Amino acid sequence: MAPGSYVEGALDARVPLRLHLIERNGAHRRQLTEGAGRQAFRIVTEPETLLELTGPEGTDYTLSFDRVVPVEAQTVPAEAPRSPAMAALETHLSDGGDTAAFWAARAAEGTPMIERVDGRTVMTFLYRGAERNVRLFGGPSADHDWLARLGRSDVWFRSYEVPADTRLAYRLAPDIPDIPGSARERRTSILATAAADPLNRAPWPADAPDAFNRWSTVALPGAPDQPGFPAAPSVLLEEARLDSVLLGNSRRLILWRSEDFDPADPDALLLIVFDGPRAVEEMEVPGALANLVREGRLPPVAAVFIDAIDSDTRSRELPGNPRFADFLADELLPVALDLFDLSPHPDRTVLAGASFGGIGAANAALSRPDAFGAVVSLSGSYWWAPDPQYADVLPWTARRLLTSPKHPVRFFVSAGAFETSRDGTHDINVSSRLFHAFLTAQGYETTWREYGSGHDSFVWRGALMDGLLALYGL
Repeated sequence: MAPGSYVEGALDARVPLRLHLIERNGAHRRQLTEGAGRQAFRIVTEPETLLELTGPEGTDYTLSFDRVVPVEAQTVPAEAPRSPAMAALETHLSDGGDTAAFWAARAAEGTPMIERVDGRTVMTFLYRGAERNVRLFGGPSADHDWLARLGRSDVWFRSYEVPADTRLAYRLAPDIPDIPGSARERRTSILATAAADPLNRAPWPADAPDAFNRWSTVALPGAPDQPGFPAAPSVLLEEARLDSVLLGNSRRLILWRSEDFDPADPDALLLIVFDGPRAVEEMEVPGALANLVREGRLPPVAAVFIDAIDSDTRSRELPGNPRFADFLADELLPVALDLFDLSPHPDRTVLAGASFGGIGAANAALSRPDAFGAVVSLSGSYWWAPDPQYADVLPWTARRLLTSPKHPVRFFVSAGAFETSRDGTHDINVSSRLFHAFLTAQGYETTWREYGSGHDSFVWRGALMDGLLALYGL
């Protein structure tokens, strides 16, 4: 495949395998996939790189290249500078100057560039030296915005006015091909080159295997505290597997309990978190919980972190699958209670998740209130509906509240101020607000929280703690 080609592929195996991109000298370049099941990846090919597959010898697997698009010229909209620094640089360049001093200042101060203009905060994202285009993944927009090039210089930029409480994570994706296909296919092509900002001073997580698996972060002085963070180190975890008759699959469970956890304590909580490996490894939820319990801000907690298996299974099970709700209540919950030696107490049993996990937690609790009495829904995908005719009009999960009796379930619902969409579809902020409003109208106990953020696990980790404190804080 010629350098610069856009490639969509997948690795499918029954046991966990790892797919890497390496340089010809064997040096690690990028981790593409890790795990069992179907794991998709997207890359833009680079010269002198190879794919390397590692795992148990003799394992059957399928490696497919589903789409290959050659290099195409990119066009991006021009944007007039809205920051004093960008305006000054534009003038300097028009007078025959260069960008050396500008980039030296950015290297010294870090990025993104933050300026105060007439009492407002302007945040400018920057990239140096792309050939055709640069796209912002994350940041103050849900639309994967394009950066603009400043004249013919090596400066790519985009500026936003942001609230003073902004906290977010982002990546920058240079030279994304303009591929044909659906809107979703064109949006997800950003994953081919998206990586951490080289000039950002706050990478996350610090132990990511490479820049492609790392985010750059920014938290303005007005951003709210994230309770329990920085997370406690060296938290003891256990693992188990659960075979489901209802779903016909098997998944990994990660188990954790707070220090000196007493199952006989009537205040003890059982927390069930979707997208478990991400919550444990990237969001560091166990360590934050340990801090809050140790500080006396939360009661003792036992937690089960559920693996989604793969993206196809996640999309099929989480949003509103009644069989998945029964799996949680009739298969997972009895196993969890037995592992932690707990008695069933729905009012002390919490479902928590983000995105599909956020709407999934709400729908599962509404389907099985006999098992689950509380929900922490973070950036829930309430635009989703099992029937497309209900999508993006009135949230289907809100609609079901009108036709069902009120249940003894309490809610914490949150979304980011930037989780909006210019075309009116998949608008998480608006649909989450509507769901919360319907809960209120139906007499549910519910708390709404909006953050100066996007669709962002760097924010979800703190929001999860906020939710638990709102529901069970001491």
